[in-house]
Amino acid sequence: MANRHLSRSIVLQTLFEWDFLNGKDVNVKEAMARNLKEFAPGLEDDVFVAFLLEQVLKKREVIDEIIEKAAPDWPIDKISVVDRNILRIGLTELLFGDRNQVPPKVAINEAIELAKTFGGENSSKFINGVLGAVYKEMGEPGKDEISKKKKIEEPVDISKLPVEKKGGALVYAKKDNNIYFAMVHDVFGYWTIAKGGIEEGENEEDATKREIKEEIGLDVNIQEKLGENQYVAKHPEQGKILKKVTYFLAESEYRELVLEESGGLDGAKWFQLSEIPELRIYNDIIPLISKAIEIISKK
Repeated sequence: MANRHLSRSIVLQTLFEWDFLNGKDVNVKEAMARNLKEFAPGLEDDVFVAFLLEQVLKKREVIDEIIEKAAPDWPIDKISVVDRNILRIGLTELLFGDRNQVPPKVAINEAIELAKTFGGENSSKFINGVLGAVYKEMGEPGKDEISKKKKIEEPVDISKLPVEKKGGALVYAKKDNNIYFAMVHDVFGYWTIAKGGIEEGENEEDATKREIKEEIGLDVNIQEKLGENQYVAKHPEQGKILKKVTYFLAESEYRELVLEESGGLDGAKWFQLSEIPELRIYNDIIPLISKAIEIISKK
């Protein structure tokens, strides 16, 4: 994910927290710092995050008036929290941003991409409609400009990167002859598998059991290894690192999930097998769930 797109995602997440609680008991600078640490360690453009967040909050009243004029059928308080904050970000960049840094079309397209990632089924169309209407009122500045090509990064030799290991488990339980899976919900709107870091001296299974206990309050029995995922991330001190996550299938008693306080997760829930296809799940998690279902069905 490009730095600027990731930056806008962090701004959106921070605005969501602030708006959801009506600005009460939310220190936006602390929330921003926490979200940067959790989801974008080592982000090179954190100055942009702080500047954009400040501008959105500074211009919010003016922006909200523009939203109400551009979408008269949708009072500001009736627009979903995610959509209205995407509009605030998009309009702030469109109307008050530096066009040499963020051309109007880029501001609109970035807002649409946020809507596709974090919004509902019709969010991107709604965002496009509102921003498009404002853009036309502005006289469509920069309409004929050609976007500069993005700089192509040098390929990373992952064999030379330091490695950070994590362990996770897809936890299942049996209740009334039904199979249930324990999933956690992150602030980006996805249901995923509970996981955490492996400390020095721990083996993968012990670390995973500890992390599941800490994250959702379950004592689990590790059964089988489901697979591994890996990705490159930026660490504030080490630079680029390779994160390797080992996933297991684990069984537990069916009991209430107790979610650990975390800036990255906002929910935990049991789901029956029939409910899984309806969930919003990361693509790299789907094969792990499929393999788990296959293993359980053979027992």
